[in-house]
Parts: sequence; C-alpha cells; structure tokens
Amino acid sequence: MTDIPLSHSQTSPHSGSLSPALLGLLATGAGLSVANLYYSQPLLGTLASALPAPAADVGLIPTLTQLGYALGLLLLTPLGDRFDRRRIILAKLAVLLLALLGASLAPGLHGLLVASLVTGLAATVAQDLVPAAATLAPPAERGRIVGTVMTGLLLGILLSRVVSGLVGEWLGWRAVYLFAALSIAAIAVAVWRGLPAFATTTRLSYPALLGSLGALWRQHAALRRATLAQGLLSVGFSAFWSTLALYLHAGPFQLGSAAAGAFGLAGAAGALAAPWAGRLADRHGSEWVTRLGIGLAATAFASLLLLPWLPGVAGLVLLALATVVFDLGVQATLIAHQAQVYGLEPEARSRLNAVLFTGMFIGMASGAALGSLLLAHLGWNGVAGLALATALLALAVRLWPARLRLE
Repeated sequence: MTDIPLSHSQTSPHSGSLSPALLGLLATGAGLSVANLYYSQPLLGTLASALPAPAADVGLIPTLTQLGYALGLLLLTPLGDRFDRRRIILAKLAVLLLALLGASLAPGLHGLLVASLVTGLAATVAQDLVPAAATLAPPAERGRIVGTVMTGLLLGILLSRVVSGLVGEWLGWRAVYLFAALSIAAIAVAVWRGLPAFATTTRLSYPALLGSLGALWRQHAALRRATLAQGLLSVGFSAFWSTLALYLHAGPFQLGSAAAGAFGLAGAAGALAAPWAGRLADRHGSEWVTRLGIGLAATAFASLLLLPWLPGVAGLVLLALATVVFDLGVQATLIAHQAQVYGLEPEARSRLNAVLFTGMFIGMASGAALGSLLLAHLGWNGVAGLALATALLALAVRLWPARLRLE
C-alpha cells in the first residue's frame, strides 16, 4: 500500500481522483471491517464449550454484533454527510481495534457480549468507505467502482467465516479476535496515509441530520421498497449463517468450526456477483435484477427443507450448492438496491446508505435471534422455513403494484 499517494491534506477530493491503489485500499478496508460481524459465527460451538455457556446464550454474540451494527448505521453513518469522512473512518477504526482487543481478552461471556456490541457499532466504518469510493469515482465509472468496493465488502463477509473457522480450530477462538485486531490496525495506518479529506455536504445539526432520515424515507418510495425487501431477505440470510455452525456441530454431521467456516468458500461465489449484478442492472434495469436475485435466494432456501432427509454426503453437497445460489441472489439484490438508492440524492448519499443498511441489518439481527430460537425448538426445517418465508415476502414487495402505493 506504499504506492498510495499521501494526499490526506486534501480537503475536497474531486471525482476521478481515485487511483487503483486507493480503490484497493477501500475495498480491502470494507472487507476487513465488515468481516468482524461474522467471525463469531463458526466459533459458536467452540465458544459454548470453552466459556462454557448454553448454546442459546452464546447465540447472543452474533445477535448483539448485528444489533450494534444496525444502531451504528442509524446513529453514526449519517455523520459522513456532516463531517470529514476521513476523520470519521479513522475514529471508528480506532474504536474497532480496541473492541477486538477487548474481545480477545474477555474473561467470560458477559465481557464478550459487550465487546461484540461495540464491535458492531464501530464496524459501520465499512459503510463510510463505500460512499467515499462513490464520491471519489468518476461519474461514468461510479457503478463499477462501487461494485468493486462491494465485492471487497462481500468477500469479507463470506471469507471471514473461513478464516475464523480455520484459525479457531488451530489456535483457539481468542486468536481469531487478535488476528482481526491486527488487520484493523494495518488498515488504519493505510487509511491515515492514503485517504484524502472530504468536504461536508450539509451543515445540519446532529438532531436535524437524524431527523432528515425520516424525511428521506417519506420522500423516496424507491428507498422504502429497497429497504423493506433487502431487510426481509436478510432475515433468512442471517438465520442460516448464525445457526450453521451449531447445526453442523451438534446435528447429524458432527463437524467442527473449520468445516462450518469452509462453507464461506461456497458463499464467496456470491460476492463475485457484485460487478456482474451492476452490469446487469445497467443493461436490463435494477428492478429486473432484484426480482431475479430474490427468486434465486427463495429457490435455494426451499431446497434446504430437504436436508434432514438426505444422507450425509448428499446433504453436504446440497448445503454447499444452496449456499452458492442464495448468496448469489442476496448479493445481486443488494447491488441492485444500492444502484436505485445512490441515485436518489447524491448529496445525501451517506444518509440514504444508512437507511438502506439499517433496514438490512435489523433484518440480520432478527434473523440471528429467530434462527437460534427456531433451531432449538423446531430443528433445521424451522430455520429453512423462516428463510423461505421471508424471501417470498421480499419478492412480494418487489412485485407489489406501484399503484397500490407501496411506492
């Protein structure tokens, strides 16, 4: 990263000032930041044994992390329109580093839960890096560049489970959080050296800034529809990933955290859909892409209902294939929704992004909580049924006629 220009003294970056090295930094930073939301998921079985704590209580770790992220999106991300985005990014990275170090040293479940909540709040730095890329990008290349940063972000989501599962299996769960802290420290140094300062786009006070989120919600039907559909789809996405490690660990497969994390490799194929989905949206329209993506996710979730009746190897193959398909569908839908939302008001891009991702991660937190509850009481088909139902509701939102005033 040493070839990134040391341009942080710049106060108003212009579109087109985004070098390949800086684009790589933004994509890497987004991926490593958001990965912290998911490191715990393959470790849940290990954590339940190591702390020790009941599986239901350990399931609160990803739930609080997602809840912290949703709160951070709502309360902190809008600040990117009001203050220098570079300073906000650096401050969040510092808090994230401290939270991860705290998690690695946590003496028990309660300390880990507090660290997880703070980690979620600070990990919203990923959603400051995406608008930063959109601001620096030439208008003609904005879709491609945002797609590239989102590819980094989505790869971070999916590969985080692989890294966490392997490191947790070999070195223990504390090593996972220590590795995460070191990666964030490296990104913070690179951002301090390479990211320019940003001009503010509004002088609203903080209360007025938060109040404007409601105004944007009321003003833009496309924002309401995108947020609701993506939030519903995220319920099933999170329910699956939040329960997979427990299902593989205690279910018929009897597999460890490394195997659970390895499913992130299958899901990583979906992250590669980001640039592809952007090009399809340009060619066929973003509405077409959202319906296609949700349809793919619903089909994959429906196939998971067959899992309890399949023998071991066949079940694992189905699980891997379904993971590829639903991750592809969820990520393609997200890119299409971002294309719709980012074009509404460029000067309010951070706030529009905050609304969209707040809805998405409220869905994530709900899915994590409901998934753990359903797995405990109804088994795997309870989780798969929830994922299918919420995907079908998301599809209904996208198919709902505009004349009926959903939009």
